Amino acid sequence: MKNLKLGTFLREPLLHFLLIGALLFFIYDVQNENIVDNNRIVISEAQINHLITLWEKKRQRLPTQVELENMIEQQIREEVMYREALAMGLDKNDSIVRRRLAQKVEFISSDLATLTEPTEIELKDYLSANSEKFKLPARINFVHVYIDISKHGTNAEAYANSLLNELTQAATKVNIDTLGDSLLLDQHYRQLTEQGISRLFGKSFAEQLFTLPVGSWQGPIQSGYGLHLIRIDNKTESQQQALNTIHEKVRMEWLAQQRHNMDKVFYNSLRQRYEIVIEKTLRKDTAATSKS
Repeated sequence: MKNLKLGTFLREPLLHFLLIGALLFFIYDVQNENIVDNNRIVISEAQINHLITLWEKKRQRLPTQVELENMIEQQIREEVMYREALAMGLDKNDSIVRRRLAQKVEFISSDLATLTEPTEIELKDYLSANSEKFKLPARINFVHVYIDISKHGTNAEAYANSLLNELTQAATKVNIDTLGDSLLLDQHYRQLTEQGISRLFGKSFAEQLFTLPVGSWQGPIQSGYGLHLIRIDNKTESQQQALNTIHEKVRMEWLAQQRHNMDKVFYNSLRQRYEIVIEKTLRKDTAATSKS
């Protein structure tokens, strides 16, 4: 019961705002501290241990004392150059620096979203609300006979219909390998989704295939290549997957949605601290003002 109450409390929007406020206070407190003591560089024990760990992972051994001193000196050099760059204003008007700093602030809201794990009920609700995202797509097995329009011209459709009549009326099995025209694609396909067929034959062709009945020759259907006579040998309808079979996938999607929601709350709370002024432009050649 206590854990349930704690989980509910962690999901309260008020708590999220409090956490955002605390983080902002921390950021500005650290920022002001750096301004006051800007000429003092401290290489902490944690930083040194981090340097040793990185060295050990890369080289599979601990650094010697000289190597460690060199790493520490490099860290000091980097910090000195960084502070001098800030003092000279080199971080100003640099789009790459601006983007990187903005991303680091965005990471804060992402971290907030991972403070709590979803409950099973929340995952079930998320799966139910986003069922299309997690469905197994429909698949079909089919075989086709190709008719080259460039070869048969205005008679292509009549030729296709004559082949269709031969396939549907034949008393004995017809060798389809000898029918139609050659095409640098397979004649038989198995377990293809609509997306997979679209990549091969085009979107309209794929959509029509999934409306055809199973077991009989149909067509002609046109693709970007020409005309096709189609026989659907098997069709598997799309299926909703059970939560226990895609639990981790649903969890990751849920967390991603929480990060997105938290990012919106976090950004709006920051944006409200500023007066935003967007000046009008006198240019007439922008995409927004151009007319086709």
